[in-house]
Amino acid sequence: MDPTWTTTILLVPCTVVLTAGCFYLYSFVLSLLTKMSVRNKVVVITDAVSGLGKECASVFHKGGSRLILCGKNWEKLTELADDLENASDPTTMFPPKLVLVDFGDMESMPYVIEEILDCYGCPDVIILNSSMKVKAPAQSLSLEMDKLLMDNNYFGPITLAKGVLPSMISRRSGHLVLVNSIQGKLTVPFRTTYAASKHAVQAFFDCLRAEVEEYGISISTINHTFISCSASENTEAACPKGFWTGLYSQKPFGISPDEAATEIIRTLHNKKKEVILAPSLPKAAVYARSFVPEFFFAVMAAGVKNSAAAIGKDVEL
Repeated sequence: MDPTWTTTILLVPCTVVLTAGCFYLYSFVLSLLTKMSVRNKVVVITDAVSGLGKECASVFHKGGSRLILCGKNWEKLTELADDLENASDPTTMFPPKLVLVDFGDMESMPYVIEEILDCYGCPDVIILNSSMKVKAPAQSLSLEMDKLLMDNNYFGPITLAKGVLPSMISRRSGHLVLVNSIQGKLTVPFRTTYAASKHAVQAFFDCLRAEVEEYGISISTINHTFISCSASENTEAACPKGFWTGLYSQKPFGISPDEAATEIIRTLHNKKKEVILAPSLPKAAVYARSFVPEFFFAVMAAGVKNSAAAIGKDVEL
């Protein structure tokens, strides 16, 4: 038999085994990393019933965290808590605590903060994952909608953060993770108020990072492209279309919840200050906005005529 063919035949299965071994080792290391980073930690997750929220809840629960799951729908929260408890050993895991949180109702926030602090005392980690999205021409949005968007994307997260800061400062520890859109770094037409809210909350936590560093508190921001649904739900109708899709999507169906959750774990472990979870094109756009703004503005304007006819009003909580 030709030695070349023999070598090729042996090389293929060896490559497959080696690749599988690398994936297994990566999963094993990630599992250890998760447990070291979050074991026994009090972790608050806002919008825990979203795709990313559920993924984070699962990862942190398996890692041994004391979870405080927040959301607007009590039935969905209890269903998530039941799923987590059914999938784990109740003798080794902490049962999740549930708190109703609606950032659209700012008057309820003092009670929400008090309830969160009553669960386990001062949280170790807060993952600010909530977001409200609106896609529409600026002139078609009412002032009431603008205010609602700012409550959900800006005033709500910063109010929660400011509510727990005194406890973190007195304990001189804590980690706040803002899961923010890449539109906190750059703008896309027909998302005026949404981008404005994301820029505002990004600026708040960038300022806060410097203010609380002396107290041992970490602030991390993760700017991602859109979070996709599960593979089974990734239909053509469920995914964004149009001129701007390539700018803010990492893959045809965006970033999966497990990819985002994995990055959150890495960020907590390494205490990264900022992560841009995006492919090269959106990253290049971020730099273009800073260094060649005229070029960036021209590119943004070029897509408006192609997209305007297809844009109605699209609101997503």
